[in-house]
Amino acid sequence: MPYTVTDRRLLTGALVGLILIGLMPVPVNAARGGGKTEVMPVQKAAPAAVVIDATGSEHDLRKQLRGKNHVAELSTATVPFSQAPIGSFGFIAPQPLGMALVTQSPDLMLARESPVANAYEIHKLADGSGMVVGFIEKDLIPHVTPADRPHHIRIALYSNPSEKAPYIAAVPLIKLMVDRMPVRLSPKQPDSPVMLDMDLQGTANRKSVPGTQ
Repeated sequence: MPYTVTDRRLLTGALVGLILIGLMPVPVNAARGGGKTEVMPVQKAAPAAVVIDATGSEHDLRKQLRGKNHVAELSTATVPFSQAPIGSFGFIAPQPLGMALVTQSPDLMLARESPVANAYEIHKLADGSGMVVGFIEKDLIPHVTPADRPHHIRIALYSNPSEKAPYIAAVPLIKLMVDRMPVRLSPKQPDSPVMLDMDLQGTANRKSVPGTQ
């Protein structure tokens, strides 16, 4: 029986469709035996520590570091770190910060304004990573700044600048291992600057602190 014009058009369309299907790339998993094509999750690299290698007033140093990390003041009075906008900073008192780090708590409660004179500043970067801001000694600068280090180092991070520790630094939460609470430099003064003694690890293996997802 002779083909009609409609039959020829249908046949031509079917052939074109088969050719196009043949030209499409085959998913990797399908080529290996079927199943869904899965995309492996990309692991977020931990941010490198940031240091302002200069001394000055505490106000100016904090302003410089905020500019370097591209963070702005929180728009709400208090907010959990997990709900804070990216590119923002807030403050947390030493005791709650120490407790969260020692117990590996999953979140931190940040305040827009410093609740105490010796509060620590926390930065939430554009990728959601968390950074703790404090002051360090000059000798630590070349040890904390490398993005990759083979071993962990012990660091002392002070809440406020002093003659001993005048350099401001931001260290990644994901790389911190803390086993003790912050210590006041002047035990009899509640608002005395405090020191947090901790390990800054070579690899990011903390899985329950903010900025690890």
